[in-house]
Amino acid sequence: MKNIFDYANQYIEESDWKDLAALKFCLFSIGVLVGMKIPVKGKKRAGKIAFLVFVITYLPLMKKFFRIVFED
Repeated sequence: MKNIFDYANQYIEESDWKDLAALKFCLFSIGVLVGMKIPVKGKKRAGKIAFLVFVITYLPLMKKFFRIVFED
């Protein structure tokens, strides 16, 4: 498992913003495709879980981003 993280770190170091944007669009597309397959009965719960994951991951990312922006 450690090797996977090492490879991921190397990939990020060698990528620019265009590569990372493409990765985000790819992951978003997969999420949309998976979301289309969720039965109507479970969509509300899946939406709540997705929103929670979004908030938990978005806030630290934006905190780091704004720290970098306002360091200048």
